[in-house]
Amino acid sequence: MRSIRPLLMAASAVAALTLTATACGPTEENAGDKPSAPTSQNPADKIQIPEDLKDRLKEHGIDVDKWRGGEWRNWDRDKWLREAKDFVNPIIEDLWDPDRMRDAERPDKPVEEEDISGDEGVTDPTPDAVKAKSVAPKYHANAPESGKVFFDGPEGSMVCSATVVQDPAHPGKSNMVWTAGHCVHKGKLGGWYRNIAFVPSYNDAALPTSDLEKATREQIAPYGVWWADWVKTSDQWIAQGAATGGAGAPYDFAVIQVTPEKGGNGKSLEETVGSALPVEFNAPAVPKIASLTATGYPAAPPFDGQKMYQCQDKPGRLSLKAEQPTMYRIGCTMTGGSSGGGWVAQGRDGKPALVSNTSIGPSTAGWLAGPRLGPEAKAIYDEVSKKYAGR
Repeated sequence: MRSIRPLLMAASAVAALTLTATACGPTEENAGDKPSAPTSQNPADKIQIPEDLKDRLKEHGIDVDKWRGGEWRNWDRDKWLREAKDFVNPIIEDLWDPDRMRDAERPDKPVEEEDISGDEGVTDPTPDAVKAKSVAPKYHANAPESGKVFFDGPEGSMVCSATVVQDPAHPGKSNMVWTAGHCVHKGKLGGWYRNIAFVPSYNDAALPTSDLEKATREQIAPYGVWWADWVKTSDQWIAQGAATGGAGAPYDFAVIQVTPEKGGNGKSLEETVGSALPVEFNAPAVPKIASLTATGYPAAPPFDGQKMYQCQDKPGRLSLKAEQPTMYRIGCTMTGGSSGGGWVAQGRDGKPALVSNTSIGPSTAGWLAGPRLGPEAKAIYDEVSKKYAGR
């Protein structure tokens, strides 16, 4: 564990806490090669591409029939959609089956201390490690807004954590999910990830990993699989973001508008899970926050990504660059896979509100840092809400 404060005296590593599947696809060095197709299903005939998505694909010279037949697995940089307006995510039914969801994990790549800018702003002493506590099952009864985000990238199938949040345009009927920017977009070295889907209350009953090998999709995803209709992350993350080192971390947040994979029963995500958190974009300063609770599905050892955990701690401040917003930091032993998970504190009205999300942590696992949500975060939140206000 290390702080940013003694960076010049200690050698360690900090990484964005996403996990990727081993042996599922090419590495970044050979990202132009096509990874092998999933062996557990043949989704080619089940893909549904709305006309507006077809048009956007055509604008980039991508043949719709080829995309349907597996072109989404082509990570050639010329065909990897990058700009904010370019997001496309056609539904592929049953792509995220129990095996694929369970196997979406791999330890992060660390970065050495010289890759981090250093203590140029206000940084508090390193917090004591807070041991992550398992959330009691069923998760839906104790953290109904929490779940996992699954997506595909050049390295294979990947996983993050996420939170159902309120939609001001649809009170009580939100289809909005909050996560980290690096869980939807690779940042400065790539573009939008593909096949992004949210699973609320993943493994709701906290089944042992050995039992999950025989579990049905309904046991693993009791409240369904919800595909991203639209995603927004910050311009700063797209321009600066990196998998390691904290680059772009103060702006590492994203909002996902989701839709049920198989049509659902006419209910929104919020109605389906029974809850959604408000988002606080002007949270109290660190000294005024008595406690923060971070929730996620850590997957790097000693965890395996199949169970939900939480850490509760009084936050401190972490500054990566003096010209960028100061981040929250808490003691927590959660590891990769917990990225994107919501940080909840008492809002200005006295009720629980989402105030941040897990972004980075050290390779030795003892603390987590998340962005403070300001005008940039509110702008993408409002844009997603307004885009679907009349639907």
